[in-house]
Amino acid sequence: MSADIYSSGDYLVKNPTWHVEDSPWKANNILKILNRNNINPQSVCEVGCGAGEILKQLQSNLNQECEFWGYDISPQAFELAQQRANEKLHFNLKDLLTEKDVFFDLILLIDLIEHLEDYFNFLRQLRAKSKYKLLHIPLDLSAQSILRKDRLMKARLSIGHIHYFTKETALQSLVDVGYEVIDYFYTASAIDLKARSRLAELAKMPRRLIFSLNPDLASRTLGGYSLMVLVK
Repeated sequence: MSADIYSSGDYLVKNPTWHVEDSPWKANNILKILNRNNINPQSVCEVGCGAGEILKQLQSNLNQECEFWGYDISPQAFELAQQRANEKLHFNLKDLLTEKDVFFDLILLIDLIEHLEDYFNFLRQLRAKSKYKLLHIPLDLSAQSILRKDRLMKARLSIGHIHYFTKETALQSLVDVGYEVIDYFYTASAIDLKARSRLAELAKMPRRLIFSLNPDLASRTLGGYSLMVLVK
């Protein structure tokens, strides 16, 4: 797995909507963690912005003076994102790490690091480019994903996940590269979003029940959760 799947168009073939339908849910969770930490950014950058819908959703809910910048290496994503561009919402077909003398209040890394071959080096290089970083990290490792032999390979082949996290390994990875974790919480796409199968719909009930009793146990056993993490 390499960056070629994003620049060649293979990713768009496998994911023709580029996950636009999930963007309002992701944006709401971003706003939740910003609000509870009293962060009101004046400049926001998203690395791996895809079709740009998350930034578009945030623009409707943050300070009207805020400037938004999206970066992606996929020509197909850039073409989709350009349809959402406006005076304060800009998109770039390039790697943010190649940009010199740029600095943002907030950088978003939403469902990104699990796709990167060397996410440790990427996160280190990114440190100087913003005050805050906000990551959304799928927690693909669970008892269910290990017992179902095709689960992790499906994520690898269909949506390009090449690293797999638990809450503990995700948080420790951020600390290892020098970040300070300010806040985090679980998000539950398997519960909140439309189920992709009858089995997934039936699994919502036990996920809700176990999560209400022990969130960590729910994530480690049934899976279907991600982690929203604010760092600086």
